[in-house]
Amino acid sequence: MSTNSIKLLTGNSHPDLAKLVADRISLTIGESVRDEDVFVLQSTAPGDVNDDLMELLIMIRACKDASARRITAVIPCYPYARQDKKDRSRAPITAKLVARMLEVAGVNHVITMDLHASQIQGFFNIPVDNLYAEPTSLRWIRENVSLDQAVIVSPDAGGVKRATSIAGRLDLPFAVIHKERTRPGEISRMTLTGEVRGKTAILIDDMADTCGTLCTAAEVLAQHGTTQVISVVTHGILSGDAIKKLNACDKLSKVVVTNTVPLLGKDKECDKIRIIDISPTLAEACRRTHNGESVSYLFSNAPPS
Repeated sequence: MSTNSIKLLTGNSHPDLAKLVADRISLTIGESVRDEDVFVLQSTAPGDVNDDLMELLIMIRACKDASARRITAVIPCYPYARQDKKDRSRAPITAKLVARMLEVAGVNHVITMDLHASQIQGFFNIPVDNLYAEPTSLRWIRENVSLDQAVIVSPDAGGVKRATSIAGRLDLPFAVIHKERTRPGEISRMTLTGEVRGKTAILIDDMADTCGTLCTAAEVLAQHGTTQVISVVTHGILSGDAIKKLNACDKLSKVVVTNTVPLLGKDKECDKIRIIDISPTLAEACRRTHNGESVSYLFSNAPPS
């Protein structure tokens, strides 16, 4: 089956990423979709999550009504992923609601990246491929950080599995910061477990939202004698006054994010930000899905950039 029968549609959330993906596999954007294998790429831009989600649902339904053979939603940053469980009375499990909305709209398959909680895949009754930014992040770390005196750090207990995986593949020691919250979005105390003195600390997380956790973690690590703190995260949401916090945090030297979400010029406002392009991974996932090949190769390998 040739790539000529793939069609890639994109909404307005992240057209730059869609163009990069299309360039990798020579796709056609915006033509007839009758009996075609359609990939709808839509991320979630900060501040416009609901608009982007609604646009995605409408595009999927339009393709369904136009007799597309198969519809795959490529959602680099899954919306409402942090509302994945009922952690307090009357809290909505919105991540499951989004899954049901996508299915009702008519999607046949979902490709996403670094879900906040991997069990979100179980909310769907259709196949879901949760790709990882880890292989691409590992490449960046190896090329830009001296690993002789480095340590991998998880900024919270929830990210331990992600951080230990990277520590294992780099053969580096590991530390974890336990954080206590007085209420959502407000951290009261952070406690470090592990030895970081005299080392370059590499903070690993799935997303940087308001950046309060990253900045506080950097301060804690500096107090324990680190020589440098670098943060490597997948989704650079950078909402609210995140850029102001990053610029004011002199203990954090670099913030490395992928382009799963549009930065909307915020990288120009903070010279600490570095961007990793994950379009090769998304493009290869689309190509393999179309050709009926295994996608599991991408879980531990990064395509050539």
